[in-house]
Amino acid sequence: MVSYKLTYFDGRGAGEICRQIFAFAEKKYEDNRLSDEEWAKFKATGKAPYNQLPLLEVDGKPLAQSHAMARYLAREFGINGKTHWEEAQVNSLADQFKDYYSEARPYLAVKLGYTEGDADELYKTVYLPAFKKHYGFLSNALKASGKGFMVGDSLTWIDLLVAQHSADLLAREGEGLFKDVPEMKTHSQDIQAIPQIKKWIEKRPVSDW
Repeated sequence: MVSYKLTYFDGRGAGEICRQIFAFAEKKYEDNRLSDEEWAKFKATGKAPYNQLPLLEVDGKPLAQSHAMARYLAREFGINGKTHWEEAQVNSLADQFKDYYSEARPYLAVKLGYTEGDADELYKTVYLPAFKKHYGFLSNALKASGKGFMVGDSLTWIDLLVAQHSADLLAREGEGLFKDVPEMKTHSQDIQAIPQIKKWIEKRPVSDW
């Protein structure tokens, strides 16, 4: 039996996508959550390949980078797309999502308290343009599918990734942000209502991020 261990901080962040993949697949794993002090000690051991988290260990073998980890688990558990073409589409959307996050990062870093700055100004000049552009791309993919999923006619890990981010935005920024893309709000609600995901959300530790 394969053993899985996920090491990350005590928040959703970049570790949440793997947690939700495990939840959907109903697979057991060790959810190892570190404090900042514990991370400093762990980092000093050299066990994290790139000196960063999250870290996935499969039978003791380490794998870094959240999207690489998600792709691996999604393929193992059958939610990476039904065909090679669908898998490529999922990966394309995941890379596009990274582009969105990169553009939005200056605002999100201030909003979440990681750096100082004028959050209101960054929201107008940085975040809104990034959201409208990239959520427009996501909306196009959802509409092209026509099945309520980002790719094909069944759940893939990109649905989990986008749905959680949308849920975080709805909680933090409000529904008005989605006035031009209401289908993305519906997508988030529908994905997070999947029984295994709903159960995980109800029991996971509460965090601000």
